[in-house]
Amino acid sequence: MINMRRLQSLKVPSGVEENSLEYYWWRLKNPLNTILNFIVIEIAKFMPSLTLKRVLLRCLGMRVGRNAAIGLRVQFDIFFPELIELGDNCIIGYGATVLAHEFLIEEVRTGKVRIGKNVMIGANSTILPGVIIGENATVSACSLVNKDIPTGAFVGGVPARILRKRK
Repeated sequence: MINMRRLQSLKVPSGVEENSLEYYWWRLKNPLNTILNFIVIEIAKFMPSLTLKRVLLRCLGMRVGRNAAIGLRVQFDIFFPELIELGDNCIIGYGATVLAHEFLIEEVRTGKVRIGKNVMIGANSTILPGVIIGENATVSACSLVNKDIPTGAFVGGVPARILRKRK
């Protein structure tokens, strides 16, 4: 796995006494846009129709491939859904979280997340910003993906490590 994630960083200006979430959340994105993203993503979380779920998420700017299957209660980034790409025929399991941003005390980071074709993300896994998951990879349940996953790899754990590679 490659160590570096592709992230853009924005530091809190010196002399500001607030953390990055307090200082930036409304400066990075229009709050009305964030509210709309939140509402649509919340509706999609419980939508039984996979087709309608894909349509709703595409309306937010997400790139969602053909036949991508998104499980119940999957949480996508409400600030930057347009930075998330799901490949054709992937499965995102129940309760998984896909983030394209992270607020730290002194900075906020954003990064595109790309999930390849035929990828399986297990239930309750978390994908951090700036990660690329290669085609035909599998992420086991309850994993934390903080690095790129190569094509065909089976990964799991916190943080996710390669458990097996396809031949």
